[in-house]
Order: sequence, then C-alpha cells, then structure tokens
Amino acid sequence: MNADRTQHTCVVGLGWGDEGKGKIVDLLGHAFDVVVRYNGGANAGHTVCVGDERFALHLLPAGILRTGVTAVIGPGVVIDPEALINEVDDLTARGIAVDTNLKISDRAHLVLPHHKLEDRLSEQRADKKTRIGTTARGIGPCYADKMKRTTAVRVADLFHEDDLHERVRRIVADRLATFRCVYGYDGDLSADEVIDNLEAARRRLQPFACQTTQYLHRRMASGGRVLFEGANGMLLDIDHGTYPFVTSSSCGPHGVAGGAGVPASTVTRVIGVIKAYATRVGSGPFVSELSDATGEKIRTQGNEFGTTTGRPRRCGWFDAVACRYSIQLAGATDLALMHIDTLTGFDEVGICVAYRCDGETLDVPPSHVDQLGRARPVVEFLPGWTQDVRSIRRFDALPQNARSYIQRIETLVGAPVSIVSVGPERTQTLVGDRLGDLITVDEPSAV
Repeated sequence: MNADRTQHTCVVGLGWGDEGKGKIVDLLGHAFDVVVRYNGGANAGHTVCVGDERFALHLLPAGILRTGVTAVIGPGVVIDPEALINEVDDLTARGIAVDTNLKISDRAHLVLPHHKLEDRLSEQRADKKTRIGTTARGIGPCYADKMKRTTAVRVADLFHEDDLHERVRRIVADRLATFRCVYGYDGDLSADEVIDNLEAARRRLQPFACQTTQYLHRRMASGGRVLFEGANGMLLDIDHGTYPFVTSSSCGPHGVAGGAGVPASTVTRVIGVIKAYATRVGSGPFVSELSDATGEKIRTQGNEFGTTTGRPRRCGWFDAVACRYSIQLAGATDLALMHIDTLTGFDEVGICVAYRCDGETLDVPPSHVDQLGRARPVVEFLPGWTQDVRSIRRFDALPQNARSYIQRIETLVGAPVSIVSVGPERTQTLVGDRLGDLITVDEPSAV
C-alpha cells in the first residue's frame, strides 16, 4: 500500500541516538510543509550529506535544508542561544537561507552558561558507576530548572520581562553558592556573561520567536503537512530508557504532544530509525556490546564517532530485544535500517535475539539498570556478504545474505523495513513501496 502524503509523520530513533535520523528527515522533507524539533537540545547531532556537502545540525531541524519547508523549534526543546546563533550563521555562510523559514517557540527554555558548568562539575564529581556520560551541553540542568520554574529563563522572557537582568543576577549568585558548597568550585561565574549572552539572544532570535503551537495548528487546519523530528533515541527516553543513563526529555512520539503543542493523535505514521548494528555513546548498560576487534571493525567502517562530541561510539551486534521494545513504545509503522554498508566484509553478522540474566531468558529489557548490566546476549549468527552495496539502488539487487539479514530483523522486531541506507548520501537509499511516493532521493533542495 502506498503512503498517504497527507499524514503527519514522526521520525524517531529506536536506539541510544546516532541512528541516522537526520538523513531520513532530510529525505522526507520535500513531502512536508513544516518540520518540527520537539525535544532535546544541542546534545543532538543530526548529520545530512548532500553531494560533497556535509551538514551537522544540533538545534535546527534537518528540514531547514529543503526549499519551501518551514523549520520549527518547539517549546519542548531547550535552546542554547549561542549554539543556535552559530548554527544559523554557519548555514547562512554556506548559502542556506535561514530567515522566514525558521520559527522558534517563545515558550522554549534557554540553556545558559551556568547550566553547562553544572553539567561538567556534576560529571567530574560522580564516580565511575554513577557518571552518566553526558555531552556537558547543559541539557539536564536546564530541564531541571524548567521543573523548578523560578530559576528558569524562557525565550519569551527576553522580550517581556523588565527585571530579567536582576532575576538573572539572583539566579547566578545562588547557583555559584551551590557550586562552591556542593562541588568545591573555586572559580568564577559571571552574571554579566550570562546577561550578555541573553542580550545577544534577544537581538538575534527576535525575528524567529513566536507562538509556534498556534502556527502549527493554523498550518494543519489549512492542509499543511507536518513532520516531527525526534532527537536522541527511545532507549534514552527519560521515562522508558535505560534509566538513569538517559537524556532529560521524551524522545518518542509521546513527546510530540508536550514538545510541539499538538494532540498525540496528530501523528499517524511513525518511522523508526535504527542501525544495522547497535551503538551507544557514554555510560550505561549495553547488552550486545563488542569490546573486541569485531567491535573496533564496526566502529572504523561505520565512522562511529559522535557528531556532537567526537567521542568514539561503543559498538555491538543488532539488539532485536531492545529494538522490539522501542518499536512497541513508539508505535513504529515503518523502519529505516541504516548503515547496512558498514557490515560488508564480515564473515558472519550477529543479532541479539534474547537476554540471559540471573538464570532466566528475557525477551524484554529489564527495568533496573543493575539487572540490565548483568544481562548477557543470546546471539544468532547469519552469513555475511562481501559485495559492496553502496552503489545499489534496488532492494532486489542487494546480496542475498544482506536481504536475509534484513528479513530476519523484520521477523524478530515485528515491523517492516521500508528504507535501507547503503551510504551517507541522499541517493544511497533504497525505498520500498510503502514509502515510495513519500521519499524522493534527488529532490531539489536549498543546498
């Protein structure tokens, strides 16, 4: 059955982030009028390759690269003003228009210098067992202030709060006292620096700031098609991920309602993005991890280094247990399987089909991190393939062993693979009939 182009769609990661969501959002972008980021912050890194051009986006939705598409940063995103301004300036310098095609929610919260400092101090103080492995971008502390309420600053405050400078000075003084008491911090924390940051944000962000929720409702009411772009991944979700080694927001389609301000029922199609193997950055349990030459080969062939941090990613076999769990949570209707080309040249490829923990066989991830950390993978091996797949453009042209591998994944996780990525470029993408009229790999763009 062909896709209904009028459906509002959500793209989510099914792993621990870094799945390749940026490429899929970019490929879908031309079929939608609006692309919305609804969670996370500059800790996300969505990479899009167009010809010889490579774009690393952290706050801007990947739809910004498509002509005629409006990019929206929703109220559920925490915005580092300096990072966003730098990102806008970088795209502008590279010939990408960023003006009326960008809208920023005035309800979004701002990541400020003391948030990033707190992130670093907290990680430095933690022992090996409790260290989260954060990107140190201030995301968690900013979301924490959002919940505290009185210590938070929103985009709207830049334009409507006469005593903002005074309030910021109080916040910074209180935070500095806390840092000295809790972390033994003997450095400085300049309220003037924070205020200067906010003044720069006021000048640069004012043209983009608006009530994005009302904008989205108007566009949808007039027939506009909306694509929701999730950041991070389902296994990093604050409620459903491998807690406490998670991010601080709702990463799946359930985050759309709060993070964009539209009813959950708005999303009728969910494309779950997952690699043909598993990766993770930072701390936390990773059942199918390969801490050997095989894991290193995957890392090297897949160029598995973080877009945001540059850190080497931990690599392992595809985890069907975790993927099936994420699909159930996200309600994924279609899967995009990325990096199938990375597995070329392996004699055999593995799939984790179950966990063994405390004498039991588990088919769902346990809730407690200690139990998950004790789990060991039950791995099923399939024959590998040697043919270079990067120039292949049809499913039926893939090596038989690669097709068998994909079919086995579909059977184990209970969802169809509708997209297969065989390389980083837009054109290096195989699209099945279910999404064939939705994705055009060579559609003209702003690039």
